[in-house]
Amino acid sequence: MEKEEKRYVGISFPELLTLVFIVLKLCHVITWSWLWILSPLWIGATLAAVIIAIELIILKKVSHE
Repeated sequence: MEKEEKRYVGISFPELLTLVFIVLKLCHVITWSWLWILSPLWIGATLAAVIIAIELIILKKVSHE
């Protein structure tokens, strides 16, 4: 018998938050700019890029020692 791999398929918190912000914007509940409506997505991407850059810098320094 083969072991089945279980995978979680769903929506992440930043995606859910973005959807909530979009719905609130389109229903005229909030008047934020689209920059802030989509901020959960770009903040996460920026944070990931910064972490990757820090890891690359550390790896470069370690490899030169």
